[in-house]
Amino acid sequence: MQQPDPRNRDILVHVNGKLLPRSEARVSVFDSVVQGGDAVWEGLRVYKGRIAAFAAHLQRLQNSAKALAFASVPSSDEIRKAVFATLEANGMTDLTHIRLTLTRGEKITSGMNPRLNQSGCSLIVLAEWKPPVYADSGIDVITSSIRRNTPQCLDSKIHHNNLLNNILAAIEANVAGVASAVMLDINGFISETNDTNIFLVRDGKLFTPFADSCLPGLTRQMILDIARDNDVIAQEKNLSLTELYTSDEAFTSGTMGELTPILKADGRVIGNGKRGPVTKRFQELHREHAFRHGEALPFCSRQ
Repeated sequence: MQQPDPRNRDILVHVNGKLLPRSEARVSVFDSVVQGGDAVWEGLRVYKGRIAAFAAHLQRLQNSAKALAFASVPSSDEIRKAVFATLEANGMTDLTHIRLTLTRGEKITSGMNPRLNQSGCSLIVLAEWKPPVYADSGIDVITSSIRRNTPQCLDSKIHHNNLLNNILAAIEANVAGVASAVMLDINGFISETNDTNIFLVRDGKLFTPFADSCLPGLTRQMILDIARDNDVIAQEKNLSLTELYTSDEAFTSGTMGELTPILKADGRVIGNGKRGPVTKRFQELHREHAFRHGEALPFCSRQ
């Protein structure tokens, strides 16, 4: 587990229009995120003065809020300004991860029904000094007994805060002494890990699960775009555990961890048990792509 950066002790957190010291940053006990995990979120990463895929993250946040019928949702421009203000107040321009949370807001009394929400959304911008949580050299994984949500129950296109099934899978990984857990869909095909998307490499080609039960991650989409731009075949398909075990290489993808090689899965060594050449190449291409296509922080140009 990554150790906290001591600089994060004194960060300022944006909560509903106010920048507050970490020790004072909080929402009401009547807020929907407390009452029922009723919130949506995005993870953002800052690369040398640029936020990767910022517009796409903001659009996904808006889409998730609309799917959950949130009322009085702040505009993307308002959220963008809150993010910029938080980064500038903390002097953050690189090696920063942002947890952007939008809740249904405060209720007039405790309860589940959204009719109890009558004051609009709550917005939280939590920016921390945080490099990728996994090492470039790779991780070991196990397969979780917990299935990823099916769209029959909860659509994975909603980037919501109800993460208990992912947390249960993470507990299994912790008990097994590995970094992460592969989660299957209800048909037994690979979906994603408890916190990232997943790619397999065979004969120089990339394969990733359909975005049915897994989140269609924005880092995942970057990899598909990078593959297309570099004439690498990348295909979405149903993938079995056997295909993971027998792949030449495998890696995870996500904003929090970037691209991370999978070295061993359920005790099976993947490839030669080391970071492979395709994974290494895409790690480099991803960081270049994330920076080149990122949205510049406006305050950097003023300094």
